[in-house]
Order: sequence, then C-alpha cells, then structure tokens
Amino acid sequence: MLETQTKNKIKICLIAISYGKGGLERVTALLSKMLVEQGFQVTNVILTDEIDYDFSGEMFNLGKLKKSPDLLISRLIRFRKLKKFLQQENFDFIIDHRSRNNWIKEYFYLKYIYKNQDLVYVIHNFMTWNYLTNKKWMAKKMMQQTKGMIAVSQAITDKLKAEYENINLQTIYNPVEKLSTEKPSDFYLKEKEYILFLGRLDSDVKNIPLLLKAYKKSILPQKDITLALMGSGEITEIQQEIKKLRLTDFVEVLPYNPEVGYYLQQAKFLGLSSKFEGFPMVVVESLSVGTPVVSVDCDSGPREVIQHEKNGLLVENYNPNALAKAMSRMIEEEDLYDECKKNAKKSIEHLQISKISEIWKKYLENLNNKI
Repeated sequence: MLETQTKNKIKICLIAISYGKGGLERVTALLSKMLVEQGFQVTNVILTDEIDYDFSGEMFNLGKLKKSPDLLISRLIRFRKLKKFLQQENFDFIIDHRSRNNWIKEYFYLKYIYKNQDLVYVIHNFMTWNYLTNKKWMAKKMMQQTKGMIAVSQAITDKLKAEYENINLQTIYNPVEKLSTEKPSDFYLKEKEYILFLGRLDSDVKNIPLLLKAYKKSILPQKDITLALMGSGEITEIQQEIKKLRLTDFVEVLPYNPEVGYYLQQAKFLGLSSKFEGFPMVVVESLSVGTPVVSVDCDSGPREVIQHEKNGLLVENYNPNALAKAMSRMIEEEDLYDECKKNAKKSIEHLQISKISEIWKKYLENLNNKI
C-alpha cells in the first residue's frame, strides 16, 4: 500500500496497459505529469512491464508479476492484487485508458475489480468498440457505472452522442509535449532527405501499403527522397510489401526510438495513411517541431488538426493517386511548403500542455464537486 499523502488532494489512479512504444501510452504518461503539476495525487498502474516514457507520481507495476507462461491462475492472482490495491488506496477517481474490447473481461472488471469505484473511461479511437466492447448492452452498463467519459476527438464525441442518449461525455484533446530535438548518437538517416512515417507498423490500422503505393507513384523516389518507416510491429510483412513494390532502395525501416523529436524535425514532412485514428499524437508532435503533415482524411483526428494548405495537406482516404499528388506537391511547390512549415508550430498552440492541463483540472474538480 502506498503511503498516504496530503488528505485534501484529489487522488487519481491512471490505468494503462503499459507506458511503452505507442501514442496512447505516451499520452497517458504525459497526463500523469500534468495532473501532478496541477496538484493532484497520482498513481500509475500498468499491466505490462514496459516503460519508455517519463511519468510522474507513484507506480504500481503489475507487469512485474507476470511469469512465462502466463497461466490463468497467474492472471487471476494479479487481478486480485489489483482489486485489493484499489480498495486500500481509496482513489477519488480511476481513469482507465486501456483498450476495452472484450465484453466478458469488462464485465469482470465492472463487477469485481471496479466495484464501488468512481470511474472515468477515456476513448482513444474512432472504432469505439475497442473501448466500449462490441455489445451495445455492455457499453450501456459501462457508461452507467462511470462518473464520466472523455473522448480525445470531437469526431468520437459526435459519433457516441449519435449512438447513445444522455451520455456523459466530454472532448479533451491530447496535449503536445515539448520534444527534445537534440540529435541522437545513433541517428540512422545521415545525409539523406526523407519523409517520415512514425507509429506502429500495423497495416490493419495504419494502412502502410497505401503509403508505400502513394510514395512509389509520387515524384519522391525520382528526387532521391527516402521514405523512412519508424516503429515496431509487422516488420516482415512490411518488408515483403516493400520488396513487391520494388522500393528496397528507397524505403528505410527503422527500429522504434522514443526520442523522436530530431527525426521529426529533420523530415521534409510526416506521412499518415491510417484507416482510422483517435487523435494521432504523431501529427501534433510533427507540427510542434515545425514539420508539415501530409495525411489522409481518416476517421478521426487529422481534420481537427490539419488545416489544408496551411500546415499540411489533407486528402481523400484510400486513394493512392491523391496521396501521391499531395506528396509531390510538398516537394515541387516551394511556396506551399514554406507556408505550411511557417504555420506548423502556431497551428497547435491551443494544444499546449498548460492549456490542456487546465481543462483536465477543471473537469476533475467539477466531477469531484458533484459527488
């Protein structure tokens, strides 16, 4: 049991799968720092022992208890420890950032782990079943047991409000953290002009084959501008696609590096080809270091950040020709590129940590006053 701190502080528990390798994980870790700075007492609970990002507050790392093989009895022991921990700490609010797509597991969480707890669910993706399960009756149960829900984009909020009546839901955008732009000692792209994809190498969501096809159709290979793919995931499958498109000499697949600031800053632009998103942090991070974005207009997120021909280009999704044309424009039209680069940083001023942090503070204080 963690040592009890100042009694008048609102006690917050952030629950996530891990603090490693993804935008969602980066955002949750950042939220811990924001809330601590605002005077909240914060405890982080992660279910997998993976930490790449700095966080603030206490840490309860359930992942350290995992053994191989991870048998059912081992998982049940960890669940019991989590329930006991939550009961002992008596948090004012548990803010759950996990993906919640298995209705059986979520029913277990509601009826056992989260019983008599004040919950706030965060919805990080436009495919809302990933966070409320694909059972509407279960989603309603989850909503009824929460004190509130947060959606990270307006598109997610609009979608859920159209599906459910009297839903207690608010949009709070993810903030942008000041990234270090110091050159890493192991920088992989020396003396190369390149565009960058940054994220999980997951073609089912990120649709990397679309990005590869568009890149091949664009003027970039002729201009000797490399496409750099940085992330972890389906590397073998991606490499096979690169080989099939005869792009082996033009595409670099780089290992994930949490220090992404320099890679983003040095890129000509960031490319995004996803089938769907929530509020893609990589777009905001790219703009924060002055690098424009070329993105498909997927559900949801990009259109709430990218101002077409002002800080980037937004094109029809699933259209390799449109994406290729946008890529080429960023290289051939110098005035357009300069305009987008000039506007990049100021276009996301409303997402500064100080501003989003205040929104979270007011939200949690108002929620606490209603109890």
